[in-house]
Order: sequence, then structure tokens, then C-alpha cells
Amino acid sequence: MPTAHAAVPDRTNADPIPGFGFNPPTAPVPGMEITDLASLHDRMPDGGLERVHRVAFHTLTLITEGSGEHTVDFVTYPCRPGTLLWIRPGQVQRFGHRGLMNGTHLLFTPAFPPHVTSADRLLDEWSGPTCRQLATGRDYAVLSALMGQIRAEFTRPDGTVSHEILQLQLATLLLQIDRLPRHGERGGPQAGGELYARFRSELERSYADTHKADDYARRLGYSVKTLTRVCLAATGQPVKQVIDARVALEAQRLLSHTDEPVARIARRLGFSEPTNFGKFFVRHTGTTPGDFRRTHQGPR
Repeated sequence: MPTAHAAVPDRTNADPIPGFGFNPPTAPVPGMEITDLASLHDRMPDGGLERVHRVAFHTLTLITEGSGEHTVDFVTYPCRPGTLLWIRPGQVQRFGHRGLMNGTHLLFTPAFPPHVTSADRLLDEWSGPTCRQLATGRDYAVLSALMGQIRAEFTRPDGTVSHEILQLQLATLLLQIDRLPRHGERGGPQAGGELYARFRSELERSYADTHKADDYARRLGYSVKTLTRVCLAATGQPVKQVIDARVALEAQRLLSHTDEPVARIARRLGFSEPTNFGKFFVRHTGTTPGDFRRTHQGPR
């Protein structure tokens, strides 16, 4: 996600994984840009998009031409016309080689969409589906038309672009994406309701500070039993497993994509002792931090 907007690394949050800030070269409104993959690659001729990185904004990409692949959090997705990719803030990604495929690329900050529709719930769904294969049927046609409408508004003459229209068009696009079938998934975040969305937001803010379900329940004003109920509805897992899964994912990202010592990663993720982190990691991944790093760390 560092991709779309900027050519200047973002180090403001001391994140050891390279990233880029939201800084499009030209934009008629703050917080959103729509372009295409070819233009994005042209903006970063040093191949920065083909190295692992992450950003703090959302990107939606609808592939329209060619074929290639896109890697997100240890999964490589084949891409072809009709592939829809939604990369969320914090996810680690790597683009495929430039020139192999093209498509519409929409970027927006979490604050840009209107926070008065049910689309707002989708912004906190960090574990939502990354890739949908729509082929070139009805769903593809609908999303392509909606993206075309956004591009038409975004590229109106200077001074005539409506921030509000773009917000509502984006909300419509997100809600249409939410209609797409989720094959093989349980419930979905909507099954947990507004409380699950609040919990996931708090988890994103605090997973490195506390791993205790009691702390999240107290901050949200509910019991652990209630949080477990909504997490089971949304994910099939109790609240403690959801918390631990988020911590384990970040540990995997840092081990794979940085050279930070294991002890420093342990401290970064809220473990007082590296041995405790090691036991946690083995319990959740079946391998030690060192073995995982040797297996997964690749070129950056």
C-alpha cells in the first residue's frame, strides 16, 4: 500500500517495515485518489512497489487487463481481469512485476468515507477478504461502473469536484463489495454487529499493549462473555483467540519482513520476556520465531 501515493518512505511511526504516506502528486480532494496500476508504477520507477511494504490507508484494485500476482501477508494471489483486491491499513504487500497487468486503483484514508452509513463498519474489518475473483460477469460490471463514476467525478475540471459526491460514491462501492459472496467464511464481521466493530478497532490500537480479554472488555464496557459471544458469531473463535491471532500475525510480519532481533520484536508486541514470546509463537504457529524467519524471510 505504500504504493499509490508517495515516493517518500513514511517513518513517522517507527515501523520497521517500509511504508509510504498518503501523498498523491495531485488530488482535487484530500484523502482519496483514483488512478491505474500503470501510472502507479510509473510514479515509482525504482521498483519500490515490488518490494514488501505497508501503508496506513485502504486500496481497492480492480484488474482489467493482463495477468500477474499480488502478495499480501504471506499469500500470493493470482490476478486476471475481474480480480478485486482490497488491501487494508497495516497489511504487508508486494506488487507483481510492472507491465504484466493493469487496472483501476483507488486509494483512500480511513477518514475519507462518510461515517454515517453502514459502510463505516467495513473500514475496521482488517481481516476481511483480500481477493475476490469476479471473472467478467455481473458483479465485475457493477463494480467497474461504480469505479468509472468515481473517476469521472474525481477528474472533473478544477473547482468543480464534489468531496461529498465522492464520499457517497465510495460508500456505495464499499456496500456493493460487501454484497459479494464470502465463500467458505463463517458469519462475517456483520454477524458480530457494532460491538464487534468497536472491539476490532480497539484491538488494532492496543494489541501491542495488552493481550488480555479482560482489558478489552473493560475498555468497551462489556463482559468477556459478551465479547466472546460476538467474536464467535463473527469469526467462530472466542475473544482470546482473536486477540492472539492478531498478535501472532504482526509477529509473523515483523519476523519475515524486518531484521529486528527477536527480543526487540517481543518487546514491541508487549512481551516482557523473549522466552514468553517464543512459547506464544510456537503455540500459535507450530514453529519457533527463528525457524519461521529462516523459512519466510525473502528479498525486500
